[in-house]
Amino acid sequence: MKFNSLLFDLGPKPEKDPDFWKEWAQRTLKNALTLQDLNKNVAKNIILFLGDGMGVPTVTAARILKGQMSGQSGEETQLEMDKFPYIALSKTYNTNAQVPDSAGTATAYLCGVKANEGTVGVSAAAVRSQCNTTQGNEVTSILKWAKDAGKSVGIVTTTRVNHATPSAAYAHCVDRDWYSDGDMPTEALQSGCKDIARQLFENIPDIDVIMGGGRRNMYPRNTPDVEYPGDKKHNGTRKDGRNLVGEWIDRVKDKKGYYAWNRKDLLSLNPNNVDYLLGLFEPADLPYELERNKETDLSLTEMVDVAIKILRKNERGFYLLVEGGRIDHGHHEGKAKQALHEAVEMDRAITRAGLLTSIYDTLTVVTADHSHVFSFGGYTPRGNSIFGLAPTVSDIDQKPFTSILYGNGPGFKMVNSTRENVSTVDYEQNNYQAQSAVPLRMETHGGEDVAIFSKGPMAHLLHGVQEQHYIPHVMAYAACIGQNKDHCRTNSGSPSLSHISPMLALLLAVKWLLC
Repeated sequence: MKFNSLLFDLGPKPEKDPDFWKEWAQRTLKNALTLQDLNKNVAKNIILFLGDGMGVPTVTAARILKGQMSGQSGEETQLEMDKFPYIALSKTYNTNAQVPDSAGTATAYLCGVKANEGTVGVSAAAVRSQCNTTQGNEVTSILKWAKDAGKSVGIVTTTRVNHATPSAAYAHCVDRDWYSDGDMPTEALQSGCKDIARQLFENIPDIDVIMGGGRRNMYPRNTPDVEYPGDKKHNGTRKDGRNLVGEWIDRVKDKKGYYAWNRKDLLSLNPNNVDYLLGLFEPADLPYELERNKETDLSLTEMVDVAIKILRKNERGFYLLVEGGRIDHGHHEGKAKQALHEAVEMDRAITRAGLLTSIYDTLTVVTADHSHVFSFGGYTPRGNSIFGLAPTVSDIDQKPFTSILYGNGPGFKMVNSTRENVSTVDYEQNNYQAQSAVPLRMETHGGEDVAIFSKGPMAHLLHGVQEQHYIPHVMAYAACIGQNKDHCRTNSGSPSLSHISPMLALLLAVKWLLC
């Protein structure tokens, strides 16, 4: 897929007419003026979309890719998150790290307190890998606040369900890598610390919807995987001999609870007949969107669709955490094409969630935990393929370079003591590793602020430049859960829509039923 700037020199183009831009600006201005009428309803539902590693350059590049995938030049395209009326910036540092990791940041935007890198669901008084610093330093998440308020709650991720981001919703662990007890040191086990997979089912035992990967951490060591029985690397990892999936199935068998491990099983379920769902679709992480078998592997959008249809049955509403987790993995591997397609897929999931909910009673927030040292530049012309070359060669080594580059990572390559000539390789293939300035096996996170997009009740409270731990406090305030309840108009936490006309309320109800 290549685009040429000459497209914009052929024939009459509305962009060459000043009125085109003026009329566009006027439409935007009129829309902005409507935002003076703030939505101060109580949020019946709250949804957090977390793009792991989705810094601002990734958002911009994903926007261009989305447009180019539909035959446009790309720059003028809108992502679904771009349409949200409010935006803020989030300061992502951990208490002990200028450039953060996904565990400390998850504790911030889920539990409302900043924490040390590598720790989940514990305060900064807890020290990574030191089990004896856990007790007394546990902090709870907005998922628990919502559950305690009677709402249904769910977790959907493209990574393992016990990976850093989702684990902060339910676990209290001083090491994000303690996926199962097989990953823990003997000393920590003897001191009473629990692995994250076990905490998923024990800390908040009635999480309504759990979907993602991570099967191998739920089964006894050497148990063959149901999907890859001949591949030992996917075998169970637990030392304690417990079958956590089996235990969960026994607990919910009389409560409309269902377990699914593949796309066919999940999509055969009628959400109206499901109250509890555990979906574990891979031994570890789900496949990249570009590598997904569309017949057998679930997309993030499909998982979100099922999750919302199950959760919204609760008259008190729901809280849903959705992670586009493999954006981060693509960047770490220097594979920008994988990362950006993951971001576009998450945007599709955001679109689907919007169709299944209403801005009048659902607060939706889209943000990232951190950025990456990913960039694109080089004075590329309008419509240039986002994965393409810059229009000129380097004036130092006279070799071409791709627009996308990384500050560090595995894409650093030397050929005959000089920089690789990228014109000799297929730089648009799915797993091409973009050139980097510093050689590393894995590219690193970036330390700059990330964006927060928001719409729905109280979305205007996410404004300006904020500390990352502010996010769940706003969401809880909007939903009348957690510590801020004095402003609430109802005791039940149900939304007040008193200023909405009966006809509009009827239309909203019809839309909800049809989706």
